[in-house]
Amino acid sequence: MLTTDLIKLNNLQLAGKLVSDESLLGIQASQRSGIGTEFEQFRHYTPGDDPKRIDWKLFAKSNQYLVRESATESNQQIRFVIDLSGSMNYTEAGVSRLQYAKILLASLAYLGNRQSDQISLYSLTEGAIQTLVPAGKQAFLKLVATLEAAQATGPWTSTATSFPEFSRKQSEMLIIASDFLQVDDEWVNLIQKVAGPRREIIIFQILGDQEVDFSIRGFYRFQDLESGKEIELQADAIRDTVRQRAADYLANLEVSLRIPHVRLIRVRLSDPIALILKQFLTS
Repeated sequence: MLTTDLIKLNNLQLAGKLVSDESLLGIQASQRSGIGTEFEQFRHYTPGDDPKRIDWKLFAKSNQYLVRESATESNQQIRFVIDLSGSMNYTEAGVSRLQYAKILLASLAYLGNRQSDQISLYSLTEGAIQTLVPAGKQAFLKLVATLEAAQATGPWTSTATSFPEFSRKQSEMLIIASDFLQVDDEWVNLIQKVAGPRREIIIFQILGDQEVDFSIRGFYRFQDLESGKEIELQADAIRDTVRQRAADYLANLEVSLRIPHVRLIRVRLSDPIALILKQFLTS
């Protein structure tokens, strides 16, 4: 389903469900833990567990009482972060980066909620991390409603951005939707602060075709969506420079984010969201 059609629905919860259902078509059960996948793991028996769930074959091999745990019992912590900087208002072919990010996160949240994960939502506003929806009862419905109302504005002004002190007692997943454009490595520094062996970080970098290919021709007035500054330029005269700088930036970003447990997924506004999710779930 085209992103423009999803936007026309004007119903983020329905759009997320449609994208999620489409992305799961043809996907076989997986042993990898994560959103929307089936998996099994073992944990030590604790008082209150049904003794019938003890895997006696494993006990014979390891002399340990281990209980088989399914995906719906794992209750994984999944934290969603949406960038609400002004550059998220960038639009191509009737689709804004913010709209794309909202549908993407709502779709992932739908999958997480379906398998009983603990989901929560955070925003990055003017460089500050804010808790929008904490994990808890009806978190999915609150998350969707909050995403629908979210607006992007302003630059990254904070000089000491940090995430809240997330729990590391259990494994968790941090999913970020952003253009990941930066001036002084602020995004990279932030990711380096929170990366760790018990936190899988997934970054969806959402870019427009023209931001990368810059195939436009003629005289244009360009506007910085965060500062509001404007400049008039002949697109043909700056094409090679823009393309080279974009390529250099994206290549350097990939190198900077080669951090254990950090995964960068680069998508374009023209990419069907269901296809992006299917590739994410099967890779």
